[in-house]
Amino acid sequence: MTQEFPVTERSRVRRMHDRASHAWGDVHAVLDAAPLCHVGYVIDGEPYVTPTIHWREGNRVFWHGSSASRFLRKIDGQRVCLTVSLMDGYVLARSAYNHSVNYRSAMVFGRAQRITDPQESAAALRAMVDTLFPGRWNSLRPMTAQEAKASTVVWMEIEEASVKDRAGPPGDPEEANYPVWAGVLPMRTTLGPAEPAPDSPATLPLPAELAALVASGRLR
Repeated sequence: MTQEFPVTERSRVRRMHDRASHAWGDVHAVLDAAPLCHVGYVIDGEPYVTPTIHWREGNRVFWHGSSASRFLRKIDGQRVCLTVSLMDGYVLARSAYNHSVNYRSAMVFGRAQRITDPQESAAALRAMVDTLFPGRWNSLRPMTAQEAKASTVVWMEIEEASVKDRAGPPGDPEEANYPVWAGVLPMRTTLGPAEPAPDSPATLPLPAELAALVASGRLR
């Protein structure tokens, strides 16, 4: 049986709901594909949205930042909305009204929780690095106590979520006889060839795991 997040007034998709899903697998897939998220929250009655890198373990989404960040201090225990989106192409129709985009997006809701235990924080930071760059943590210089103290990790359990996407050609086949080009301009964001640091020894090869990531066409 497909597991789904509860549909509430907050997470219900009202417009073009046929493009929406609340299934765990669909939400996880978009979160895992996106290289960046935006976290929305309210501080002292004012709205803010912060872009940051995220990673997921089960139904928990994590992100991190500086321990001096007002954002990370203020949102501990507060409700937040985290969103991700990916553009897959421009959709050009025969009329301006029917132009669209192919995309994938997810919106998830939960309560932010700041990790205060040093060992738990260190494990979460290791998970971040190895999730983005498989096998890299063990090859790095160990994190210093000052670096660990300067880093804060926050997580949220996904309580509600929805995914919405579009894929395919223009939705105006009834206007196919109108003499203007119509179709899709695909949009693909991929990792490029690795560029070694200028002071990196030439004898250090690109790790196989990173070469495989670049070759895969994925962003993470």
